[in-house]
Amino acid sequence: MPSYGMLNVQSILGIGIMLLACWLLSENKKKFPIFLTIGAIGVQVALAVLLFGFPQSQAVLDGINSGVDALAAATNQGTQFVFGYLGGGAQPYTVQNQGALFVFAFQVLPLILVISALSALLWHWHILKWITQGFGFIFQKTMGLGGASALAVATNIFLGMIESPIVIRAYLSKLSRSEVFMMMVVGLATVAGSTMVAYALILKATLPNAAGHVLVASIISAPAGVLLSRIMVPEKDGEGGVVADYNSSLKYDSAIDAISKGTADGLMVVMNISAILIVFVAFVSLINIVLGMFPHVGGEPLSLERGLSVVFAPLAWIIGVPWEESQKAGYILGTKLTLTEFVAFLKLGAIPVDQMSERTRMLMTYAICGFANLGSVGITVTGLGVLMPDRREEVLSLVWKALFAGFVATCLSAAIIGALPDALFGLNAPKAPVVAVAPR
Repeated sequence: MPSYGMLNVQSILGIGIMLLACWLLSENKKKFPIFLTIGAIGVQVALAVLLFGFPQSQAVLDGINSGVDALAAATNQGTQFVFGYLGGGAQPYTVQNQGALFVFAFQVLPLILVISALSALLWHWHILKWITQGFGFIFQKTMGLGGASALAVATNIFLGMIESPIVIRAYLSKLSRSEVFMMMVVGLATVAGSTMVAYALILKATLPNAAGHVLVASIISAPAGVLLSRIMVPEKDGEGGVVADYNSSLKYDSAIDAISKGTADGLMVVMNISAILIVFVAFVSLINIVLGMFPHVGGEPLSLERGLSVVFAPLAWIIGVPWEESQKAGYILGTKLTLTEFVAFLKLGAIPVDQMSERTRMLMTYAICGFANLGSVGITVTGLGVLMPDRREEVLSLVWKALFAGFVATCLSAAIIGALPDALFGLNAPKAPVVAVAPR
């Protein structure tokens, strides 16, 4: 059965449109990185094919999903020990509604603490450092990045957008304007390992191989961020290419120190996510209350969800989403930009399986798997302002461009995935439009 159709062609069209949009915002339109474009997209396609295109790939995906399950089960033991029945332990009463037992604060957020501590421990043991250096070498050779830039890009796959610059802190003052912009864009186009597992857990019930897709999404959005950043702020001749010796300034004194500091860092992430979710959900409710006072449109009250659905539906369509699902997907994209990707993943995971196709759900996973949202603008400026106080004005001048490029980078990754044959991901062939035939 053929697995290529018009939806794949839509994705190819979307790739061209997104590259064109970034080129129109370029600081030097005469310097389009043709070879980098080929290299970056080639790396993305190769990584996707490597993980999904071979018979052995499913074993790798099963291993990743089993790893997520094991981490979730281990975390549940700690959560239940501290919170008892609130954390999923034995209930002291008869439960009438089993669905109500899922409490986000107790079932998802503790996982971030465990992953954060585990990441710090793996970094201290040099395991995560070696993996990062491996990706850094690949990015350096395939996309022509300087050593420091390549390491920062690779580190962003696993660490947060502020932790990554710390790894190359000794080289920050030597980076060119283009390299600083690239570091910002890639930070906004990827997610941290501590939240990656939480996203996979949220999507587990509705998306097959959710953990594999989330992991690949964060990896391939790194070269996408590099590409778009170099299109918008090209490197000037004679600048950039700082050579790093890969001796990171991110160090821990011992395994216990790594676990302790990793837990403390994870706690800050958990507190920030909790606070943001409370505030943003409240703001959305408040906005909808105000919009509900206006006359209904189309027989339904106005709402933020409806507005985001309409504004971002065309973007969802060029990514490769069928038009009949584009408004629902557009709402997910708009939620990611305005209310953080965490809220977007929660909304995506809450959509019943029969109300969104697996292909659309997969593409949205790639499109929202990045930190590019309005809240991250402040985090980027504050974090880099501390690490690079003498270049704070430069960071301020680039941050909104970086937000645009980071947001488009994840959408570009989704479009590249959408342009590949659906059979690669075990999807059914795209369905042709149903044409009604009048009975004779």
